[in-house]
Amino acid sequence: MEKGPELETNRLKLRRWRKEDLEPFATLNADPVVMEHMPSALTSRETALWMARIELGFEEFGFGLWAIEHGTTGDFIGFTGLSLPKLEAHFTPAVEVGWRLGKEHWGNGYATEAALAALGFGFSDARLDEIVSFTVPANIRSISVMERLGMIRDPADDFEHPSLPDDSHLRHHVLYRMSLDRWTELSRT
Repeated sequence: MEKGPELETNRLKLRRWRKEDLEPFATLNADPVVMEHMPSALTSRETALWMARIELGFEEFGFGLWAIEHGTTGDFIGFTGLSLPKLEAHFTPAVEVGWRLGKEHWGNGYATEAALAALGFGFSDARLDEIVSFTVPANIRSISVMERLGMIRDPADDFEHPSLPDDSHLRHHVLYRMSLDRWTELSRT
């Protein structure tokens, strides 16, 4: 895997993926508590394929989903970063900021800290005009992160996820946005 953009925060390192990340990443993606608001948990094979696609995205776009490493212990704790959602909706094409952390790392502010670094990279290095994030209304933890990031929700932007069945309890999604102008304004305060 190539060397590429790495980001550091006070407590975290956002880096490209390594072979040794596969096992803890697969464990994370198989955890039913972590995956509660996703359509299904992922197998080890699905995780390996996704990890390979993430790396290809870095090569193609210059950004992607970074592995998050704890700055002190070096432990893999999850991922955060920027991706291009593969769905058709009123707001696509778009770049999404997303995250997933092991439940033992919840409640420490790591998701917000890492996502702020990803947003900063998106607006400064990747020169994006807007970054979105979305989830199901029941995912209060992720919605709280979006709001701590300063992202804005307009209920008129909420949408039905087109790849989920009509009767799925996960079909309805809320959408949050961060514009370059808002990011610049928030960065000044």
